[in-house]
Amino acid sequence: MTSNFYPVAKIEDLPPGTSQSIELQDHGIALFNLEGEIYALDNTCPHAGGPLGEGSMKGDLVECPWHGWKFHIKTGVCQKHPSPSWNVPCYEVQVADGIIHVAPRDREE
Repeated sequence: MTSNFYPVAKIEDLPPGTSQSIELQDHGIALFNLEGEIYALDNTCPHAGGPLGEGSMKGDLVECPWHGWKFHIKTGVCQKHPSPSWNVPCYEVQVADGIIHVAPRDREE
């Protein structure tokens, strides 16, 4: 495991088909367990700031709990307006010894 990954949650606390919101270095991240694979997106919906980690999962999409905008969990692509300005940033994830680790993004990105 490289040093730029930080432990954020236990895999047992994120069963398949669930999501949760976490904080890493004062930044909100949404974790998703999609059929046993863990994904991480920015937790803030670009439309109105809703918490994506509290949204509902339908297949490989998450629906923002505030206004229903949908994002692809694996890529962060907005389904309503599929342009780069509406996409949600993705984070690198590693799981080791039952712990989910996430690499924070550079602030300039």
